[in-house]
Amino acid sequence: MFDKGSRETTTKYTLNKDGYYNVLTTYKKPGGDKVYSRSSKMFPSEDGDKGELQAQFIWPIKVDYWIIELADDYSYVVVGHPDHKFLFIMSRYQTMPKKTHDEIVARCKAKGYEVAKLTSQQHSSGS
Repeated sequence: MFDKGSRETTTKYTLNKDGYYNVLTTYKKPGGDKVYSRSSKMFPSEDGDKGELQAQFIWPIKVDYWIIELADDYSYVVVGHPDHKFLFIMSRYQTMPKKTHDEIVARCKAKGYEVAKLTSQQHSSGS
């Protein structure tokens, strides 16, 4: 709900001494150049599954945030909800080759995600 319509979103994950990640997300809202930021937390699964995380945007609510695909070279990650409530394709770079993107989207669709709702973050070359 916080990122609806946002663009040029970047997220930094920092592991802290307590074993969870501090997350800083920066973004711009539609029609403006002001940069906004939001802090949240990311908690590893209690059963040790590294791909199953829980995001906490508002205390005390936690939301399943699962890594469903990770590039061998860590150039991108795909995050989704186990009930297909959301889907994010995140890249380390401002652009992703169209072929790579299309292949990821096809795999997500095959897994049951509603890919028609995916939107671009519209990163400009100067960001």
